[in-house]
Amino acid sequence: MLNPIKTYVLLCFSFVLFSVSGQNSNRVITTSVPFLLITPDARAAGMGELGVATAADAYSQQWNPAKYAFASSEKSIGISYTPYLSKLVDDIFLGNVTFYRKVNDRSAWATSLKYFSLGDIQFNEFIGGSIVDQGQERPSELTLDLSYSLKLSEQFSMAVAGRYIRSDLRIATDADTSSANTLGVDIAGFYQSKIFDLGAQNAIFRSGINISNVGPRLNYDVGGQKSFIPTNLKMGFGLDLFFDDQNSFGIYTEFNKLLVPTPVAVYDAEGLLLGYQQPDIDFVNGMITSFSDAPGGFSEELNEITAAIGLEYQFQDVFSLRTGYFNESKEKGSRRYLTLGAGFDLNFINIDISYLFSTSNVRNPLENTIRFSLSLDLESSIPQTEAEVVSQ
Repeated sequence: MLNPIKTYVLLCFSFVLFSVSGQNSNRVITTSVPFLLITPDARAAGMGELGVATAADAYSQQWNPAKYAFASSEKSIGISYTPYLSKLVDDIFLGNVTFYRKVNDRSAWATSLKYFSLGDIQFNEFIGGSIVDQGQERPSELTLDLSYSLKLSEQFSMAVAGRYIRSDLRIATDADTSSANTLGVDIAGFYQSKIFDLGAQNAIFRSGINISNVGPRLNYDVGGQKSFIPTNLKMGFGLDLFFDDQNSFGIYTEFNKLLVPTPVAVYDAEGLLLGYQQPDIDFVNGMITSFSDAPGGFSEELNEITAAIGLEYQFQDVFSLRTGYFNESKEKGSRRYLTLGAGFDLNFINIDISYLFSTSNVRNPLENTIRFSLSLDLESSIPQTEAEVVSQ
């Protein structure tokens, strides 16, 4: 017998990241290892959870590793801790450590470790009318990444990343204790313009694209159905306006689509609906068909795209204010929320915080949770900041 709250959390997280409602709720796309879609850093979280086309920082590995080629610091490390479902339990969390180093002015490499723990789960069993302690387990999932980015021109870079994924979600002491393992690949591109005049201000335009977690499906049980990992297409744009050498303002937008098949209806021999499940095809065919397999046609395909917009104001590159909004179709998950955030640059230490407000009937697991992340610039380039470039 398991702790009832932990059992509920574990089962929900194993199969779907968020509760959903609506007429097409049975066709909400779900994947294994959904923790890969949780934002690890508070800077991105404060701007509507986007980051594919923002300025490079220590956490670019999670959004677009091609940004590292444009990083202003030679090397940096980021550390974050995100409590999950903190209003229900106190030991479910996401931890992340990321490190990057520039090889030269054109290239950089980065590595990161992401660990998701579902906390301690107590196993009990009724024997002879008594409850017998069967010990504890700590289900968890993790990824280990390595990426390399290269400038192909003064304004454009590309990157490739490899990812080892391990999922250990056993929930019974007599179950197979083997973990599910697979590999994933990211292919990313990033464009950053030179400074140009936009009216009375200087500006920088950015755009980015990243196809992440391309890889084989996970298999938790021998002979069982395999589960798709969250292969995801990110595309975004950003514009930074520099009012002077002390004040800047950025506006960013991002669109995401899971490259995973839409669940299809399953019927018995008599034509009765048994439920919905994803087709049993390999991940390559799954990516290809994900653009045109929605039973509701093109309109349902559009509903599978999420959108986010984020704003960031910076003062003297030492203080930042952020806000953003994330939107998902009601029929495909109904995640809609407003975010707020702030950042503080204390010499070589950057501290970011964020907060999330849900605007839909679906409660977000990170609602009413203050999130912190920390990054340390271990060696800065010259000039150190874009504001300094503008002032020259």
